[in-house]
Amino acid sequence: MHKNGRKIDFRILGRIIRLLFRYYPGLTAVTGVFIVFSAVVSSIPAIFLQKVIETIGQFYKSRDWEAAKGVIMPQITLLISLYAVSVICILVYRQLSAYITQGLLYHLRRQMFDNMQTLPISYFDRNSYGDIMSYYTNDIDAIRQVVSETLPVVLQSGVIVLTVLFIMAYYSVWLMLLVLLGVALMLFVSRTVGGNSSKYFVRQQKAMGKTEGFIQEIMNGQKVVKVFCHEERSGRDFDEVNEALFQDSFRAHTFANMLGPVIMNLGNILYVLVAIVGGVLMINGVPNVSISGLAMGISIVIPFLNMTKQFTGNLNQLSQQINYIAMALAGAQRVFALTDEAPEADDGYVTLVNAVIDSEGNVTESPVKTGQWAWKHPHGDGTLTYTPLRGDVRMFDVDFGYTPDKPVLHDITLYAEPGQKVAFVGATGAGKTTVTNLLNRFYDIADGKIRYDGININKIRKADLRRSLGLVLQETNLFTGTVMENIRYGRLDATDEECIAAAKLAGADSFITRLPEGYQTRLSGSGSNLSQGQRQLLSIARAAVANPPVMILDEATSSIDTRTESIVQQGMDKLMEGRTVFVIAHRLSTVMNSDVIMVLDHGRIIERGNHEQLIAEKGTYYQLYTGAFELE
Repeated sequence: MHKNGRKIDFRILGRIIRLLFRYYPGLTAVTGVFIVFSAVVSSIPAIFLQKVIETIGQFYKSRDWEAAKGVIMPQITLLISLYAVSVICILVYRQLSAYITQGLLYHLRRQMFDNMQTLPISYFDRNSYGDIMSYYTNDIDAIRQVVSETLPVVLQSGVIVLTVLFIMAYYSVWLMLLVLLGVALMLFVSRTVGGNSSKYFVRQQKAMGKTEGFIQEIMNGQKVVKVFCHEERSGRDFDEVNEALFQDSFRAHTFANMLGPVIMNLGNILYVLVAIVGGVLMINGVPNVSISGLAMGISIVIPFLNMTKQFTGNLNQLSQQINYIAMALAGAQRVFALTDEAPEADDGYVTLVNAVIDSEGNVTESPVKTGQWAWKHPHGDGTLTYTPLRGDVRMFDVDFGYTPDKPVLHDITLYAEPGQKVAFVGATGAGKTTVTNLLNRFYDIADGKIRYDGININKIRKADLRRSLGLVLQETNLFTGTVMENIRYGRLDATDEECIAAAKLAGADSFITRLPEGYQTRLSGSGSNLSQGQRQLLSIARAAVANPPVMILDEATSSIDTRTESIVQQGMDKLMEGRTVFVIAHRLSTVMNSDVIMVLDHGRIIERGNHEQLIAEKGTYYQLYTGAFELE
């Protein structure tokens, strides 16, 4: 589709058809054969009608109706038999079509979901969740309509048009040319009106995605809307997107509703012209040109009138499908845009393996879980080295910006040795969270180096890198399931006992045991039946059960009250023992015992040292601590 959204790439229709043959080759072929057979059967009554009229004409003078009956009845019996088989074909292909359609949607949803999980975080920064959700609802439903309804109609009507055209040529080339002249006019009108309709159906599909995205955003932010009394403003904003959807939908259906009556009336006019021209040719004895060699007569004109009706009727059906195809292809284009979206680049080749480390520090790979880990590093000369996973993280002269023209971090250098607690403080937007995002390789640095246990993190496979890092965010994300399942999300092979131990470590066990069903209490709506502090405690327990050597705590206790924080802090201290920990916090009380405190300002480290050193310097940290400055 062009960037202005006015044209549809009909190659997408070919892609849909190829997918049908990829997943259901046999069933799709059988369905197509049945559709073609039923279409051909519905096209041939004109042949029988011509023979019946011709037979009646032959026996009219002799009045030998028994002989006429002997000729006509076998043909009627044959026609009825063909219709009976055709009905069976129609019933079968509709059932097969339903099965194939739902199967295709199943595979497409699976492709979308699987590919969505491989996308970089930046994709979700650029696209609203509501718009992405519309791919799984409106756009998928548009594909359902084109596969289950439009494609069968197009195939059936197309076969009927071609079959009837051949029969027309068989009986009379003159009348066929007249019909084709009328069809040319219909196609011109269909292209003019249908083209406008298709353009607005594409825009309607996009507008619908924006509308759903806006609704979801407002639903998620209802508390904010109500507390600031922005209901009226939200209503006005909704009116704007809703008005755009209305206008595009109205125009799309206006042109679509015009197309049918125009084509139908052109077909009626053509029907009258065929009757007049056929009568004139018959009366004046104009030589007939046809494959059959039959002379122009009533036995040809009458069937031709029926064929004209059938021809234009199916052409009208085809023209009507243009709108549905346009809408479906607009939806399919968005679906394929998601399935074709390039996954997160990962050229890492260093992997994390179970290891056995002897007393002399020698590392060997183990096929079973040992509780010890090592980086398996293949080299260009075919050799392998194993580096124990210790949690030594170092950044050298790192520059980064989410967009090239807006740098966020400048010349960041820091060292976090195994077991050290490194804290970041600074105003919002100073770059604290960005530093931790780079450690996870949610984004890649523009310049500089980051080394993990002496290995450039660009060489480490992202899945293995992230497996070695524990992350607790300010915004908790709990999933539908039990409390136990949400804790186990940190490590899927963790036992119940390990999950309970992690909950106790995080200080969550006391409130969990008071829940109606304890650890088997089901959560839904991201844990809406829990307080914000309780949800955060579960998030901390989830990180604890993963037992990583490096922990990243991004405002992990900001949603917990002071009393709960003191309980959590005790568990956090135990959790952090022997681990490298990066802490981002607004409450300076949570970072006072850090080995190193980094003070960031506009993406630069302006101060570094422990609490006592920074207080003695009486710089920015001192002013923050004494209340002379505010973090915000």
